[in-house]
Amino acid sequence: MNKLPILFILLFSSSFAQNYFPISEGEIVSHSHYTLSYNEDYEQAEWVYYELTKPMVYGHTPRRNNFRTDPNVSSGTAQKQDYYKSGFDRGHLAPAGDMKISERSMSESFYFSNISPQYPSFNRGVWRELETLVRAWVSEEGDVHVVTAGVLSDVNNYIGLNRVGVPSQFYKIIYSDINHKMIGFIMPNRNIDGELDQYVVTVDYIENITGIDFFSQLDDKIESLLESNINIDEWDFNAKFKSYGEKSDKSLSKRCNGIAKSTGLQCKNSTRNTNGYCHHHVNQSNDYLHSNSFKQNRDRKST
Repeated sequence: MNKLPILFILLFSSSFAQNYFPISEGEIVSHSHYTLSYNEDYEQAEWVYYELTKPMVYGHTPRRNNFRTDPNVSSGTAQKQDYYKSGFDRGHLAPAGDMKISERSMSESFYFSNISPQYPSFNRGVWRELETLVRAWVSEEGDVHVVTAGVLSDVNNYIGLNRVGVPSQFYKIIYSDINHKMIGFIMPNRNIDGELDQYVVTVDYIENITGIDFFSQLDDKIESLLESNINIDEWDFNAKFKSYGEKSDKSLSKRCNGIAKSTGLQCKNSTRNTNGYCHHHVNQSNDYLHSNSFKQNRDRKST
């Protein structure tokens, strides 16, 4: 007698699960934990979408480099030979580090439909850094929706017999429907330095250069607001991903004392700076104001 209410609750709760598949013209291919739109002209995905959850980032499945063609793509995909001695890494779009929840999801992440040519310095550098930061956000704040790929409108180089396009840029969009915020990144496919927040752009900008409509399932007013604004202060760029068993270092960091201009609220970043302000809001610190005031007075006296 109790089975019917339980079944009803399960069906009712599952109806709220929301997928935010982008709108584009490629072949839609779904795997256990990610979905993609395959673009045959460039032999790779124009977008890969998945919801990243805590069980996914804290999975225990080890990485296995099982690169192979995707049997679910009707037109066929790139092959190992296309990348052989090309000088490019077989760069994941949905990273293997996000697919540790099961043997199947880990294995599927090595389909060539989920791979794009990336310079080694990019793939193993800032791109990996961004992937790790997104996992840290999930660890600290909860599940997010991720869309990522190369910008295929900006391809001017090809590798292999199958002519796999080499994107000059890669994008990543993260949306938190828990905290109602969104952020987009565009990064050049090369060795780059600097802080990750230097590569933040509006989602509108990513839509303009890719021709893809992201998060169209949202209410139009909400979509327009989230996609047209850059609110870096809402995201903690100092977040660190910690695996189970790793001790927290919270005693060395605290929430920034700065006030975000976009919201008028206290910044959500963590900081280890002794003045209590992150690098975005260091100009609000007493030390900064005092030093500037001293400099101005000194300059006045010198004149």
